[in-house]
Amino acid sequence: MFLNKVKFYFWVFLLPVFIFSCTPQRRLTYFQDKGQHLDSIPIDTSYNAVICPNDILSIYVASVSEEASKFFNFSDAPDNGNSLVNGFVVDHFGNIQMPLVGNVHVGGLTTSDARDVVIQKLSKYLVNPTVKLNIRNFRVTILGEVANPGVYPVLNEKITLTEALALAGDLTTYGLRQNIMIIRETNDKKEFGTVDITSREFFSSAYYNLRTNDIIYVETARRKRIFTENFTRVLSWVTVPVSSLYLIYRITQNK
Repeated sequence: MFLNKVKFYFWVFLLPVFIFSCTPQRRLTYFQDKGQHLDSIPIDTSYNAVICPNDILSIYVASVSEEASKFFNFSDAPDNGNSLVNGFVVDHFGNIQMPLVGNVHVGGLTTSDARDVVIQKLSKYLVNPTVKLNIRNFRVTILGEVANPGVYPVLNEKITLTEALALAGDLTTYGLRQNIMIIRETNDKKEFGTVDITSREFFSSAYYNLRTNDIIYVETARRKRIFTENFTRVLSWVTVPVSSLYLIYRITQNK
């Protein structure tokens, strides 16, 4: 009887905690119509990564003369984008230093435009040069209420917010889907934006396509903070009295 009463009071204390921690389904469902009747939404498919200062470019040069091409490469094999091979660091002025060629300005260019510039420079030294060029350090950082926060490299230089969240294992139940923050570097400044992925309008957001070094922060919902605070408070209220009562019970049983 005594133990039944202890269990009863224990659950009486915990019940409000679980009630406050419940999550309405509408806060968890992605891409809702929300009465706007949006059956199709235009998205920006024209975005291409732009080379910025401190980027690391992987460049592999080939031409009619294999021996002459080797002079411009750090190795005999094309760089797969995962190693330090063929890494050209873009300086603050947007330039890279190539052997024999010297300064090549690539800052502010897409990789395809930068490739054309490099080919033009190499045409003075090589016959029919071809160039493989990509941004080796394209990456996004995902923090907060996701299953696997971390820094994720992007090999194809293009990734959407939904793809990035999928890489991180999706949001947890306590992730605030209505106010995901994107921190972006633009013109030597930090730009802060928010998106609501429960709405279909999210697909037309300027933050749907991510850029290199973007930081995605998923805020913890208020209900988790309430749950954590209440659980800690209730646990402290319950543990000491229950332990004391149980100790008294054991003592009386042993007499």
